[in-house]
Amino acid sequence: MSNSFREFVSDLRQEGQITEITKPVDIRHIAALVDQSDKALLFSNVIGYEMPVISGLTNNRDRLSIAMGCPFPEIEEKLRNGIDRPIDPRVVNAGPVREILIEGEDVDLYELPVPLFSVRDGGPMITAGVTLVEDEEMGLNAGIYRFLIKDRNTTGIDVVTPNNLRKLAEKALAKNEPLPISINIGTHPAELITGCFKAAAGVSEISMSGGMRGRAVELTPCKTIETPCISDAEIVLEAEILPTGWTLPEGRFGEFTRLMGGLHWNPLVRVKAISMRKNPIYYALHMPWENIWPSGPIYEAAVKRALHEAGVTATAVNITPGGCCHWHAVIAIKGLPGDGKNAILASLSVADMKHVTIVDADINVFDPMDVEWAVATRVQADEDVLIISGARSKPLDPSLTIVPGKIPTTAKMGIDATISDHIPRERYERIAYAYADDVRLEDFVDQEGDKLPPDVFSDVEIVELADKIREMIGIEPLYYADLVERFESEGFQAVGRALGSLHEQGLLWQDKVGKFCMRDSEFSAVRPTK
Repeated sequence: MSNSFREFVSDLRQEGQITEITKPVDIRHIAALVDQSDKALLFSNVIGYEMPVISGLTNNRDRLSIAMGCPFPEIEEKLRNGIDRPIDPRVVNAGPVREILIEGEDVDLYELPVPLFSVRDGGPMITAGVTLVEDEEMGLNAGIYRFLIKDRNTTGIDVVTPNNLRKLAEKALAKNEPLPISINIGTHPAELITGCFKAAAGVSEISMSGGMRGRAVELTPCKTIETPCISDAEIVLEAEILPTGWTLPEGRFGEFTRLMGGLHWNPLVRVKAISMRKNPIYYALHMPWENIWPSGPIYEAAVKRALHEAGVTATAVNITPGGCCHWHAVIAIKGLPGDGKNAILASLSVADMKHVTIVDADINVFDPMDVEWAVATRVQADEDVLIISGARSKPLDPSLTIVPGKIPTTAKMGIDATISDHIPRERYERIAYAYADDVRLEDFVDQEGDKLPPDVFSDVEIVELADKIREMIGIEPLYYADLVERFESEGFQAVGRALGSLHEQGLLWQDKVGKFCMRDSEFSAVRPTK
């Protein structure tokens, strides 16, 4: 697992997950180029800027796995470790981010290569800023917010949703005081993941990040404000949220919903200083995918915890990108009678979760076709679909009905696509091709061989084989494929002829799962009529 932003970028290079663009590129084209790429992109020659731009670092599972040094499904376990066993940050009086300092009148945000993402955005936005704020009562808080550049040293900050930073900004506003914040750009992805986590007041997301990484995050003092910053960040903006209140319009913004949000009323932020590494890289977190993917482990951890508290055993959870890694979960369970419905109720209790699908452990929750097949073959809508009205909503849901002055609520839905307890399990035995584990197509394609003569059998041989089969299935019912394997030396056709002989004599029957047995045996599925 990498220990810093720079190490993470180096790891991506080694894994062939970064493409460097050395040809001059217009900053207006960066977002579109990242959207077209299956790799992260490093733009080392951005027209009009000295600083390179990197983007697309965390917009798929593979790159997040590289960041956290484990397969993607195990990131949730690392997050839970960070939640349960946090490691407090270590304060150092040094760090690469302190190599260059620009302050006062020399601050010029326009010198940072901040791209325009969507054609309807209100302007260039800093999107990867892990924002730190410190309070005597609440301690150190971290979150990720967007900062729309207004002028050389002023931005807006998008804090519409109620959260801990907003509480502190409102507290400072009531005193008519600015609120110091550090905006850390280019940090390890663990800080991005925990920065998206809705922690309770007084819980430090930076300590959670230390727990995820297994080592303390190093912080260093800022020069112009009291709040610390992350010592190995690429760039830090030392700033204050001004006591202007939520009075100025800004936006629009491209949201995690993959849709354009509306105009927001937000406070202003004054940037007092910029500190940075020598030869810094500007990280443009690409919207929406780099906002969506890091949220997956957060909601997976929340859903698993809710299921555990409900006593439901989950074998796999997929927080789907189609649901913006916020609203949809597909959950496989190893359940007792009624656990499908209990799993729905538990998982929908997670704040933003809107739709959940519960499947059995034999379904691959990461395969949409397998999940859809479970819904198609295991669901009766009048019994297996639960709808809950009047639940807490995510305000960015565009399907909500908005009534001025009223907080909207949402409807939540769960689909129980597990096999009902009263349904015979043999109805759900999947097709399995005979000898699929033993034969390989490449052993036959473009291979030559002599044509063998057809099998020839005498009537005596068929009668003798029929007697052997009758004796065998009189003791134990067997599938056709089992009989062919047990009498492999006699040949496939001979077994068929022998079974045909028993059928002609009216001796052959089948049990409830289709295995061959004798007509009058104890294994008969339905007693034959005489």
